[in-house]
Amino acid sequence: MIKYVCNVCGWIYDPAEGIPEEGINPGTLFEDLPDDFVCPECGAGKDEFSPEK
Repeated sequence: MIKYVCNVCGWIYDPAEGIPEEGINPGTLFEDLPDDFVCPECGAGKDEFSPEK
């Protein structure tokens, strides 16, 4: 599973972990996150994320 990094603050979304406290279950791929998903650290939109290298 590919992790995605917020280009604004560097927070990393790990699909293996999800974000259970926000209702995003472990195993949820980044592509499957809602279109209105925002970074829990800085509020950047989904379009501000890039695959981790």
